[in-house]
Amino acid sequence: MKKYSYVGISFIVLVFGIIFIPRIVNRVQDTSVVKNDRMSANNPIANEKLSYIKINGKPKKVPEFAFLNQDSILITNHDYNGKVYVAEFFFTSCPTICPKMTKNLVFLQNQLQEYPDFGVASFTINPKFDTPRRLKTYAENYKVTDPDWHFLTGDREDIYDLANTGFNIYAAENPNVPGGFEHNGFFALIDQDGYIRSRYDAAGNPIIYYRGTIGIDEKVDKNGEEEQITILLEDIKKLLDSHE
Repeated sequence: MKKYSYVGISFIVLVFGIIFIPRIVNRVQDTSVVKNDRMSANNPIANEKLSYIKINGKPKKVPEFAFLNQDSILITNHDYNGKVYVAEFFFTSCPTICPKMTKNLVFLQNQLQEYPDFGVASFTINPKFDTPRRLKTYAENYKVTDPDWHFLTGDREDIYDLANTGFNIYAAENPNVPGGFEHNGFFALIDQDGYIRSRYDAAGNPIIYYRGTIGIDEKVDKNGEEEQITILLEDIKKLLDSHE
C-alpha cells in the first residue's frame, strides 16, 4: 500500500510541475507579480497624474501669507500665482539638515533654468535671527539665482502657524536639539493654482511631501530611506509642461 501511495504522490507532484510552474515563471518574467513596496516613492504608478492633497474631502490650498524676502520686499502667496514652486521651512544657522535641503533646492534651480515659471519659497523658522540681510547673504553663499526663489521672514507666530497648520509640516523651537529648532525637512510641491500636489506611491496613495534631506548622490540614507529629489524634479516638470 505504501508503494502505491508514493507513486500516486509522485504523479501529483509531476502534474503540478508541468502545469503550474511554467505559469508562475511567466508571471515573474512579465512582472505581474508586484512587490510589496508601498513605502517606496521611487516606484510610482506609471502615467498617473499628480494627486491633490485632500483635507475633509477638499483639495488643500496654500493659505494666505505675507512676509519680507531677502531684499526686504513684501512677498505674498499671490506672487506665486501661475508658478509651480517648492516650499520649505528652514533656518540659516541650522547645523544639521538645512544645508542638504538648500543644496537640493539649488540642484532643482539649476536643472530648471529653462522654466521661468518655477520658484521656491524658503520660510525661516528662526525669524528673530534671520533678518533679510542674513537671508540675502545665505542666498548668495549658495549661489541662488532664481528670481522667484524668496527667502522669507516675518512674524514668528505667523510662520509657525503657516508651517504647522497651513502646510502641516512640523516646525518648533527646541533648546535640546542642535541649533535650537527642529523640523522634519520635507518639501511641499505647489501647482500654478496654489494647490499642494504629490505623486502616488506604488500602492496608489499620495506620498504628500518629498524628503528634502537626502541628496541625489546619496540615493539611500542610513535609515534606508530613498532620495526623492529625482522624483520631485520629474513632478515639477510634469506640472510645468502640462499646466494641469
